[in-house]
Amino acid sequence: MRGKRVVVVDYGMGNMLSVLNAFRYLGCEVEVTDDPFVITTSSCLVLPGVGSFRKAMERIRLKHLDKALLEGVLERGTYLLGICLGMQLLFDFGTEEGGAEGLGLLRGIVERFPEEKMKGLKIPHVGFNTVSMSRREGLFEEIPEDAGFYFVHSYRVSQRRKDDYNEAICVYGEPFLAAVQRGNICGAQFHPEKSQSNGLLLLRNFLRMSDHC
Repeated sequence: MRGKRVVVVDYGMGNMLSVLNAFRYLGCEVEVTDDPFVITTSSCLVLPGVGSFRKAMERIRLKHLDKALLEGVLERGTYLLGICLGMQLLFDFGTEEGGAEGLGLLRGIVERFPEEKMKGLKIPHVGFNTVSMSRREGLFEEIPEDAGFYFVHSYRVSQRRKDDYNEAICVYGEPFLAAVQRGNICGAQFHPEKSQSNGLLLLRNFLRMSDHC
């Protein structure tokens, strides 16, 4: 991965230091930008994020980054990895703070964990949990079965249309979507940059896939 250029999308709602450090550890050259032209013309994008779905989409649209992301991913075949809130933004709609439309790259709705199904578990969901993968290929290649990843979130993708998704599922009160890949569109609800060797392996897989675009 030495010298691979990774562009991290900056819309003002992400604690990005650990993400940048993880990609630099893997030998990548990392650029942080909110320039739509740079985003559209890049081959490898990362969309991190923490906080409110609605506020995030407001900022993304204010900076015209939604159009840049959609053009890059859908028309140019750019590889995109959404992390935590960034993964949620890939879907159709988020219900937080009255609701907002997402990027619509994947079909699904983001909702808060339902208290009635938590069985005494706390919200937010914080800590390492195991995930199970539908296919150990692509984004999940060589990742051990029931690998552990680090989560921090109160919302999850609830209603979704699977299509041809390659996905990983975690159980916290109920099963939920922990990670997903459809072609060049990838997402991780957990934080791979904080998930030790399993997280680094997932990031390496993403970088390998983007080398072929």
